[in-house]
Amino acid sequence: MIYLDNSATTRPWKSVLDTYIKVSERYFGNPSSLHPLGGEAEKLLDQSRAQTASLLGVNKKDIIFTSGATEANNLAVKGAAEGRKHQGRHIITTAVEHPSVLEAAADLERRGWEVTKLSPDENGEIRPDQVKGALRTDTVLVSCMHVNNETGSIQPVEKIGLLLREHPKVLFHVDYVQGIGKVPLSMKESGIDLLTISGHKFHCVKGTGLLAVSGGKLEPLFHGGTQENNLRAGTENTAGAAALAKAMRLLLDGSREAAARMRSLNLLLEEKLSEMKGIEINSPRSRAPHILNFSVKGIKPETVVQALAQKEIYISTTAACSSKQSSGSRVLQEMPLPIERSETALRISLSEETTGEDIDAFLLTWQEVYETTARKGKQYEI
Repeated sequence: MIYLDNSATTRPWKSVLDTYIKVSERYFGNPSSLHPLGGEAEKLLDQSRAQTASLLGVNKKDIIFTSGATEANNLAVKGAAEGRKHQGRHIITTAVEHPSVLEAAADLERRGWEVTKLSPDENGEIRPDQVKGALRTDTVLVSCMHVNNETGSIQPVEKIGLLLREHPKVLFHVDYVQGIGKVPLSMKESGIDLLTISGHKFHCVKGTGLLAVSGGKLEPLFHGGTQENNLRAGTENTAGAAALAKAMRLLLDGSREAAARMRSLNLLLEEKLSEMKGIEINSPRSRAPHILNFSVKGIKPETVVQALAQKEIYISTTAACSSKQSSGSRVLQEMPLPIERSETALRISLSEETTGEDIDAFLLTWQEVYETTARKGKQYEI
């Protein structure tokens, strides 16, 4: 099997699974319980919080464990808006955010907030001056992802954060889901108040994630308990937190070397695919090292995905959260690219485990599948 859909999810590392199982079996007490079993679970949860905080360069109290990025993004966007509604009801985001940000913003809009969505250039990038031009006296939040999950475009969040230092009443939220371990980012140096991370994007189990909160008052989404600094009611997932801390440590320990390998393989893919007729590269040259988005003219992407899957090679069309929709890639349309390119887009996404042999095997099989599919459709030959 050759798995090249790592932006959708990654295969959990065995050592991370071992940690999850061990903690589930041995430290099953409720961290809020007063007896020794609860105390052991609470201590391990505290250690996991301290480790993730250290890796992110923030204080331990800043880490809020969540069920993943969707919850963390909703807590950041809605929580920040509700927490600062006395200061204003205007937020700024981009048109190429993950749906968990855009739909959270849309929900706020239905409840009376004003939302400005900035459009990217042909590289899928937002300029800091766009943010500056959109700021108002009643702006309370700017939410901008670091790495786009479909194209790999890298947003200038460091420059945006520097700009926002002049506007201390505006909170800055960054969705770091696709960037962690691939493109380095410092919360402190970038002036980021809220940072989202999802465990299953870097070889942890699903249902794990966090929101790092280094500044600003948030209103919780859930009520019913005082867990997670009163921001996330509910019994803590001790095993998930421990697994997340371990996966993050393993990821960041070897991130520089892994990113360089992925970059090299990504460029090889771009080179080989660009030589084929009817294929157009959609990702910018200055993209994250693990994502390559391209379009195959005249061929339904679902046909290619299924043909490759029959040979146990797995890639994707658009983002997993919208892959079953038939309207094409929203992100590519916003860039903007022609509709036919957004409707025929494919995404290859690598991981720390992807090897040169995987890419060689993919390219060999791709040539066969593409040629066969093109001939059936009376389109292009390689």
